[in-house]
Amino acid sequence: MAAEEQPVPMTTPVPPPVQRTHPAAWLWLSAAVIALDQATKFLVARFFELYERVEVLPVLDFTLLHNTGAAFSMLAGASGWQRPFFVTLGIAVSVVLLVWMWRSPRGDKLLPVALALVLGGAVGNVIDRVRLGYVIDFIHAHWGAAYFPAFNIADSAITVGAALLIVDAFREKRSP
Repeated sequence: MAAEEQPVPMTTPVPPPVQRTHPAAWLWLSAAVIALDQATKFLVARFFELYERVEVLPVLDFTLLHNTGAAFSMLAGASGWQRPFFVTLGIAVSVVLLVWMWRSPRGDKLLPVALALVLGGAVGNVIDRVRLGYVIDFIHAHWGAAYFPAFNIADSAITVGAALLIVDAFREKRSP
């Protein structure tokens, strides 16, 4: 005589919990920005004379410049107070970005990527200010005789990161 078969309970299998990446896992991107920024600045400073210009494309030159001011060389002509001010500001902003990144929700990608890019750029420029007293700029875009202020990899990362922060802010507004 065969044993009676027991009915199988009808339960839905529970999927394993999703492992969400901590936002600080994106710090590798900050490190990559810092490394690329410092490497390109080293190469330009090593192989270019100050103000030397090399045309890369009809709208892009590499020109070694020393920026003692802020973005777009604002305050470059100040009496010297700007160096400790910008170093302190850069460090303070970096700490705020780290805390913001650390407290961001797990699994989010856009916000931590944006913060990592801005952080890497800020640290890259602070390294120059501490080490040299100025920031090395060398990417010089132009259209004919109209030149955009020179910038570097750190500045590019800050700009892209800031744009992503704006995108993230608009994305948050539309979420329920």
